Amino acid sequence: MHGRNYRVSVGQPYTRKEYIAGPPQPKIARFTIGNPNDKYDVIFKLISLERAQIRHNALEACRVAVNKIAGTLGESNYYLRIRVYPHIVLKENKMIATAGADRLQEGMRKSFGKPVGLAARVEQGTVILELGIKGNNVNAAIDALKVASSKLPVKTKIETLQISKEVHGA
Repeated sequence: MHGRNYRVSVGQPYTRKEYIAGPPQPKIARFTIGNPNDKYDVIFKLISLERAQIRHNALEACRVAVNKIAGTLGESNYYLRIRVYPHIVLKENKMIATAGADRLQEGMRKSFGKPVGLAARVEQGTVILELGIKGNNVNAAIDALKVASSKLPVKTKIETLQISKEVHGA
């Protein structure tokens, strides 16, 4: 099974986990990392530029890549949040390709498929993840998001939201 088979979102998304025996769990370990209760100087957003489905293992690879670079700044100096949730069940009707397989399989008869993973469907302009940082760690944050965007199957852009010091209060 390849991720490119599920990149294009065609038809209705299948989200009914109650009909699947043993639905897959998302591989994303944590959706938020860092200190969520602090004020950050700059917030970066990784935004999708096209419509696609992002598999849960791609989102986890993205999170690990950002955490590896941003973790060097210190646990209390950044906050990472994954904004999309993989709730679409990806199914595959596996076919046997060995000798004598014609006696074992039914082809497309009753081809519901087995669940092989989960995906998040994103539209153009969807925020995939946010990274808030303190201080002058802007270059490290941009590098982290560039590495993260290389893990995703969509073209992305990085949007910067500068938070002024006056907003944080007296």
